[in-house]
Amino acid sequence: MDHYVITIARGFGSGGKQIGIKLAEDLGINCYENRILSLASMESGYDESLFEDEKLNGNALTNALAKIPRSLTPRPVITKFASNPELFEYQKKIIEKLAETESCVIVGKCADYILKDYPNVVSVYIEAPREYCLRRITTKMMISDRKANELITKTDKYRADYYKHYTGGNYWTNPINYDLTLNSARLGTANCVQIIKDCLKLKLDSQTSH
Repeated sequence: MDHYVITIARGFGSGGKQIGIKLAEDLGINCYENRILSLASMESGYDESLFEDEKLNGNALTNALAKIPRSLTPRPVITKFASNPELFEYQKKIIEKLAETESCVIVGKCADYILKDYPNVVSVYIEAPREYCLRRITTKMMISDRKANELITKTDKYRADYYKHYTGGNYWTNPINYDLTLNSARLGTANCVQIIKDCLKLKLDSQTSH
C-alpha cells in the first residue's frame, strides 16, 4: 500500500495531540490538527478548485496546509456546539483528499468516521483520568484546577456533541469506533506511539497478505 492515515480522537488534556505529533515525527509524515479547520474556514483567498481532482496534483493540499501555523498549546472550546454543515463539508473534503494522496496523522475532526471505510486507516482514541488531564492543563495553561476542570468539561462536551451531530448519532467515546483505545496516563507518550506504530504495521501487513 502506497500510503496510510492514522486518525486520533482524544479527550482534552490527555496529550493526544502531542502523541500524534510525536508519532508523525517518528514516521516521517505530516500531522494535521487545527490547520484543517483553519484551511476550511478561511474567509479570504479560499480556493475551492483545490478540491477538483484534476487540479489536486502533487503537493497542492499539503502546501496549502503547510502555510498555516500549527498550534501546540491547548485549544479549549467554551462555546456550545453549533452546526455548520458547509464548514464540515470542506473539512471532510480535505480529510478525504489527504487520505487519498499522502501518509499522515489527522487529529480530531471526526476523521475516524469520515475515513471508516478506507482500508489504509488506523483509528485511535486517547483518554486519561481527570486528575492526569487536570495536571497537564494547569501546567500548560498556567491556570487553576477549577478553571482547568471547567475547560475540560466544556471542551469534551463540545467534542462529543460535534461527533454525535456529524456522525448521525454516534458516540465519540465508543471504543468500537476505533482500532485502538489507549490510556495515556498509564502508558505514557512513548509507549502510546510505539503501540500505534505496531498496530499500523499489523493492519497494513494483514491487508497485503490477502
